[in-house]
Amino acid sequence: MSPFPSTHSSRRTFLADMGLGCTGMALGAMMAEEGRGATPLESAAHSPARARSVVWIFLSGGYSHLETFDPKPALNKYAGKTFDKTPFENPVNSPLHKKRFRSVAAEEINVRDVYPTIYPMQIGWKKHGQSGIEITDWWPHLSKHADDLCFIRNIWTTDNDHAAENQIHTGRHRLDEQQPSIGAWAHYGLASQNSSLPKFAVLGGPTRSDTRQSIDSYYLGPQHSGVPIAIDPINPLPFGQRMPTQTQAQQIREYQLIHKLNGLSALEYPHDKDLLARIHSYELAYRMQTSVPEAMNFASESLNTSRLYGLDNPVTKLAGERLLAARRLTERGVRFVQVFPSAYGVWDSHQKLKDNHTRLCATIDFPVAGFLKDMKQRGLLEDTVVVFCTEFGRTPGLEVRGGGKDGRDHHPNGFTIWMAGAGLKKGMVHGATDELGYNALGDGHYVTDIHATVLHLLGIDNKRLAIPGRKRLDIDNGKVIQDILA
Repeated sequence: MSPFPSTHSSRRTFLADMGLGCTGMALGAMMAEEGRGATPLESAAHSPARARSVVWIFLSGGYSHLETFDPKPALNKYAGKTFDKTPFENPVNSPLHKKRFRSVAAEEINVRDVYPTIYPMQIGWKKHGQSGIEITDWWPHLSKHADDLCFIRNIWTTDNDHAAENQIHTGRHRLDEQQPSIGAWAHYGLASQNSSLPKFAVLGGPTRSDTRQSIDSYYLGPQHSGVPIAIDPINPLPFGQRMPTQTQAQQIREYQLIHKLNGLSALEYPHDKDLLARIHSYELAYRMQTSVPEAMNFASESLNTSRLYGLDNPVTKLAGERLLAARRLTERGVRFVQVFPSAYGVWDSHQKLKDNHTRLCATIDFPVAGFLKDMKQRGLLEDTVVVFCTEFGRTPGLEVRGGGKDGRDHHPNGFTIWMAGAGLKKGMVHGATDELGYNALGDGHYVTDIHATVLHLLGIDNKRLAIPGRKRLDIDNGKVIQDILA
């Protein structure tokens, strides 16, 4: 039995029964609105929704686009030469370089991203599938799904340091006012599909305290932030379980008292969004005590499914568990699942790129391929958008700071992500970088174009998510990448 009234109408009755009268009814209405998010947006039908959920897979540290999904043979042909010794335009002299490069350090002392000596590819590559998409040999399992994937090879961002991890999720450089994350916008704009689970769940993150922005909601209100969930059926929610010394009846009485006290406070401060969010969070927290542990309990999964995700291999187990949890949350109605399948910054290969990427790709390749296969065979890929991304790429030039001789530095000027699932073309490559993999050609796509496209597939017009008193920049809204839509 829940200690909370089960409907918005009975919640108002509950408040009235507490002696709160007409003001209590107003509070109940406000709580109802806070609880259901932005249902008016969904009922307004900005556009027909092609997807109901998103699984956003983020690899922290910046994988090399050149050794993953945008192989460049010219790097091998001109290895050891400087940019100006090739038949191509020196990419550092391109106006695109300054347009897409914003260093926190003063430009005159910054040397990052402009290393001029070409470093060859550290792995081979092949064309895969009927689509003939080029993928490097570090992805033998994922490459079998090439005809289901949509690669976007002309993504760019502006932060050349790891605050770009926040930027790809919020759309803002760290020197600017921060914005809500993409998951928070999805939470704000969509009604719940399962009132016993969070609309925005986070697995494996945020990776550090300073990457909290990647799941935060800022001025949308704390109720729209991501909820971190641990892969632990016993205690998946820190501080979210009943103490062993407390009976269920005692906890019910405790929650009823908290609810009554919060209701009295809300009468005094009716416009305190934090308080209203807290009231809602107590209700959700109570319901999640049962539903989240069930979702994180893999006991019901078959041995074949466990093997499909690589749970039987210590190399792939961590990523596999988080991706299997993402599938289970998605099929239970969670709107946005943000997955960090590896630790903070591990893809940051300033040195020993070949060693690092050989090891790291092996931890991700098999579980992601298994996740795609599982989602597809269950029919979940038909109404789920999968995004696979990182914060930036790596430099075509050899990084020489600190005596470096076998790595690449951060590179925001052009890199690759891929998407798959509902409403997207399959077996497609959209956009390109130049012959050396330096600049995203043409206008390219700033990171908020990914946001706009994902929200569009969910039926939300990003530009209509207007918040009173908050004026968003045009770049915050992004533009839908129409070419990749099915």
